[in-house]
Amino acid sequence: MGKVVLVTGVARQLGGRFVRRIQRDPDVGRVIGVDAVEPEHSLGGAEFLKADIRHPAIARVLAGTNVDTVVHMDINGTPLGGRGSRATVKETNVIGTMQLLGACQKAPNVKRLVVKSSTSVYGSAPRDPAVFTETTPPKSLPSGGFAKDAVEVEGYVRGFARRRPDVAVCVLRFANILGACADSPLAEYFSLPVLPTVLGYDPRLQFVHEDDAIEALCLASGKPRRGTLNSGTFNIAGDGALLLSQCSRRLGRPTLPLFLPTVTWAGTALRSVGVTDFSPEQIRMLTHGRVVQTTQMRETLGFHPKYTTAESFAEFARSRGPGLLPPEVLARTVDRLAAVLPARSGPTQ
Repeated sequence: MGKVVLVTGVARQLGGRFVRRIQRDPDVGRVIGVDAVEPEHSLGGAEFLKADIRHPAIARVLAGTNVDTVVHMDINGTPLGGRGSRATVKETNVIGTMQLLGACQKAPNVKRLVVKSSTSVYGSAPRDPAVFTETTPPKSLPSGGFAKDAVEVEGYVRGFARRRPDVAVCVLRFANILGACADSPLAEYFSLPVLPTVLGYDPRLQFVHEDDAIEALCLASGKPRRGTLNSGTFNIAGDGALLLSQCSRRLGRPTLPLFLPTVTWAGTALRSVGVTDFSPEQIRMLTHGRVVQTTQMRETLGFHPKYTTAESFAEFARSRGPGLLPPEVLARTVDRLAAVLPARSGPTQ
């Protein structure tokens, strides 16, 4: 009959694409998609069950479907379709994960759990190392926003792994996922006509293409290949990094350098009108940057991304259309400003 895979968060584009992709796996016999709202896109031959993972009813779903593999993708930084509050997003991320893990603990058939996490768990601080590994402790834990949600989620997942040692648990810490369908806070930031930046800083950023994110989730959900291990915690990112100034050039969107207190005020104003989740943690990342090592992704998980960081960003830029200025004009302007005011990048450079 094949494996029975339950996927959360299928109403989002990334979740829907994963569901359609995992059905092509010859080892998979049945796929069940779960979300609090019905998806507007096709799930292929997968079954859809309308269920809110924040409620105990998710336990009945697992008990009644003989699920053996759970892929938890309902961990996000923005509300679905831009509708909803930050409080609702946090409840889904944290309370929803608690309920789902409680249901998995009571389901004896569950033998594999894959969790979509984020490299934001490392935070962003001025004394951070140049490159984070999976075992590098953050200098300063995230204090709010999606980053704090991810830290809490991973804590609950570690507790579940201790209580159910018979379950293979794989946590994938994705760098910022970009692509034509990206709906992350950073994607919203890059979609602004003018990009607010912190004066004097030019952070390094790392991305992963949404196609690679789906393939990494499929690999982690399947049978381990010879010489690989589909359990543990892995950083998932494309090769290389881009400076924020390089991103603005490639988008054709000018930057607006502001003093840090002014950027914080601007973020509050943007959140108040629902433009983007410009949280304090996002501002720290756009100040100090974040780059992770992916050795374990390649050598232990056995995953090799198709797209580099630069290629992932290029496709995202194409999907957003032209900016306010031609990239070559913007590049000349940025170069002139850089000659007058050298950018600081902090210890991550």
